[in-house]
Amino acid sequence: MTQTPLKLFNSLTRELEEFTPVHEGEARVYSCGPTVYNYPHIGNMRAYVFADVLGRTLSWKGYDLTHIINITDVGHLTDDGDAGEDKMEKMAAARAQSIWDIAKHYTEAFWADVKALNIREPAKWSVATDYIDEMIDFAKGIADRHCYELDSGLYFDVSTVADYGRLARAVTEEGEGRIDTVAGKRNAADFAIWRKTPADKTRQMEWDSPWGKGAPGWHLECSVMGEKLLGFPFDIHTGGIDHREIHHPNEIAQNQAFCGCGGLSEATHSGAKIWMHNNFLIERSGKMSKSSGEFLRLQLLIDRGYHPLAYRMMCLQAHYRSELEFSWEGLGAALTRLKRIVMAVGPLKDAASGTPDHPKFAPIREKFAAAMADDLNTPIALVALEEALAVKKVDAGSKRAVIAQMNAVLGLGLFDLSRADLRLRPEGATITEEEIEAELIRRKQARMAKDFATSDAIRESLGEKGVEVMDGDPLGWDWKL
Repeated sequence: MTQTPLKLFNSLTRELEEFTPVHEGEARVYSCGPTVYNYPHIGNMRAYVFADVLGRTLSWKGYDLTHIINITDVGHLTDDGDAGEDKMEKMAAARAQSIWDIAKHYTEAFWADVKALNIREPAKWSVATDYIDEMIDFAKGIADRHCYELDSGLYFDVSTVADYGRLARAVTEEGEGRIDTVAGKRNAADFAIWRKTPADKTRQMEWDSPWGKGAPGWHLECSVMGEKLLGFPFDIHTGGIDHREIHHPNEIAQNQAFCGCGGLSEATHSGAKIWMHNNFLIERSGKMSKSSGEFLRLQLLIDRGYHPLAYRMMCLQAHYRSELEFSWEGLGAALTRLKRIVMAVGPLKDAASGTPDHPKFAPIREKFAAAMADDLNTPIALVALEEALAVKKVDAGSKRAVIAQMNAVLGLGLFDLSRADLRLRPEGATITEEEIEAELIRRKQARMAKDFATSDAIRESLGEKGVEVMDGDPLGWDWKL
């Protein structure tokens, strides 16, 4: 099943390309991680679900995976296009807290969401401030030929590398509008790789450098950590599609300068052979922006009674390169689908280990393999999983083996879940589970006494409190979302 060649969409070439590793038998992947100045919203987390599925697929294909995800705790400005204040410094000032405490709190919050979504741990969480010396050395190595100094810092001259902006397919007028217009910049798209601390200001995070006391630029961090931990060239660089327009083109420019090469005709010229980007999660009410104060984070979904793996299911139901529209109705449908799959997996949990090679599963396994090899087509892979669960008259061990393989790739944790696990109490519920069980006992007694008026009244009362009574179902009841 796993012999189907893996083809991935390369944003550099805008084409599907067969994955051929730089180092035989290995897969080296770098994913742009969060800036830990606030909680991640669910749109941010889509990027890590996608990167996790990519990593799981590479592991399933037999590659020795090294996956790096960075933690940005310095240097990321309030506008991705090199303008505004440092996000970390701004939040620390607003909260009157140490910037280190801010970074620690929101890093741990991000890790909690990673765990809740069943995202595998990377080989390393690379923290930007652990690599300041390497960033200074990297900048010193390219400064003479590619950079110039202004009062505000050291800037990269994008005209010194060939094909700048090719990843974004040009620096558009719209894109230029997102770039800081600093007096003295040679080109509108030039960007800071080291920012000097202004004479009239103080920063909590600053370091000495040949260009004065200050802090690294956001773009520099990823170039340095990618090269340090994976080596140029490595196989795949991932991130959200918003990085495709400015952040990743700037990374590529730095990588070109570091490698001493001009164009993008060879793998070493961009740092990574393949650049992959997941599309946006769209939410029509405007609650995807952290500036709105209350925004859609994973904990809000949990507080509403939705298991976090329902959101993972929602992500898998769309191709990673497609826009995904969020709605509570859509999340509820994903939760229902997950419940049905968990119910079907239940009888397999105690089955003896078997072989997946039963002939009835052959076409389904081939369908699953072809889907995942076709640029991670998880919507089709989910259908194949459900088809495998529906196969009749096969031994439970064989079915368990097939489902286990698919589950390992999709990361739904099916063998660790029960339907009761998916029954989360909404934060606004006014009734406890103990009270529900007591009411159900009272209802059962009324039914035995043929007092159907009381029985119906109890059912209606529970329904008004958000509880759905499920007669004849072993689970007995569920929250009505």
